[in-house]
Amino acid sequence: MIEQLNDETFKTEVLAKPGIAVVDFWAGWCGPCRMLAPHIEALANDFAGQARVYKLDVEVGQETAVAMGIMNIPCVIFFKDGKVVDKSIGLVPKEVLANKLRPLL
Repeated sequence: MIEQLNDETFKTEVLAKPGIAVVDFWAGWCGPCRMLAPHIEALANDFAGQARVYKLDVEVGQETAVAMGIMNIPCVIFFKDGKVVDKSIGLVPKEVLANKLRPLL
């Protein structure tokens, strides 16, 4: 199970922790977000121990979504040592996400 973030946990788990973090910004009412969910789960399994993978519901973490400039969902943002290093917007195949993650490891 992927950990769900909120505004507070985003700061401590993503921005303040060293290493690689991947955050899926989504919402329950978003069809493409629900379709992307299995890809995010697979990414978490494939890169377990190498990268931390999280989900943040934009309705729960509105402050974070605004601060990160989230205009469209699903939006997957890749962080290294708390800094944004890459981004993917929309429904994409798992391999597209994996190809963005591999060079960061």
